[in-house]
Amino acid sequence: MILTAEKEKSLLMAILTKLGLNEEDAEIVANATLDADLKGFTSHGIGRFPQYIHGIKNGNIKTDGEITIERETEAIALINGNSLFGQLVAHKSMILAIEKAKKMGIGAVGTHNSNHFGVTGYYSDLAIRNDVVGIVTANTEPAIAPLGANKPLIGTNPIAIGIPSKDTYIAVDMATSASARGKLLESLRKGEEIPEGVALDSEGNPTTDPAEALKGSILPFGAHKGYALAFMIELMTGPLVNAAFGTGVKGTANHAENCTKGDLFIAIDPSKFVELDDFKEKNEEFVTQVRESGDTFVPGDLEVKNIANNQKSGLSIDKKLYENLKGICDDLDIDINDYISE
Repeated sequence: MILTAEKEKSLLMAILTKLGLNEEDAEIVANATLDADLKGFTSHGIGRFPQYIHGIKNGNIKTDGEITIERETEAIALINGNSLFGQLVAHKSMILAIEKAKKMGIGAVGTHNSNHFGVTGYYSDLAIRNDVVGIVTANTEPAIAPLGANKPLIGTNPIAIGIPSKDTYIAVDMATSASARGKLLESLRKGEEIPEGVALDSEGNPTTDPAEALKGSILPFGAHKGYALAFMIELMTGPLVNAAFGTGVKGTANHAENCTKGDLFIAIDPSKFVELDDFKEKNEEFVTQVRESGDTFVPGDLEVKNIANNQKSGLSIDKKLYENLKGICDDLDIDINDYISE
């Protein structure tokens, strides 16, 4: 079954407005969700909606309300997301960070009491489109065990960086674990094994079973280096932004509990350092050096390729996801078959 990009957005808008979001907020959430699917991060796209609906039904995700700015200076803000959709809170937070960067040269906005916001790179992309450097990171429920231990204490803690350039999309979006937790959940839904070297079971033994991995721990990427980076992000998106950390982080996996994670959005205006056009031109020169060095790639190339392919061929929906989405649509009096083609 196939969803075109246009139909997916229309379906998301139909679902979100039926759930109580206004048109503007629904479009923000829909755009972020579609971006995940187009880039190939399907574990963070429309496939995540069954968990979101679960969160709405149990009161852990709110469909109406506003964010609260709890602290603010000209360059910094701390936001309480008031349990709204994470995509909505993250979008507004990044836009505020960009506005502050345009004025002060740098803007940093921390959030707490928000929810899962999809792919981290969507928000650094907002920075790129506004000609500023974007850095976004977040913590999640514990998934990584410290090196030498077998109890998860640190989240998969993603980080995304986006840098404006003359022509090339330059961006990285990655978990600090060997796999995002969402990919394990997707593998579980599809009945697929996960690659070797990704996770350990609850006894600390290597496993390719996603169910056992979810009970155990995910390995950090790059051994001690990934572990150290995940550790630092835990502190930058926990204590720094008045959010939970370590075993206190809840509600990012299935929204069965109130979400206690934190996020950090940083924007840097390069025009406050150098001439913007010169900065973008030099970034492009480096891209050329890299491409001419051999059969290699620039961070962001895969996403650009995936977007082009998925816009052309449409987005594939597996049977289990179709059934889950159909159940959601039936409850909201939406005919899912108006949007999906065989």
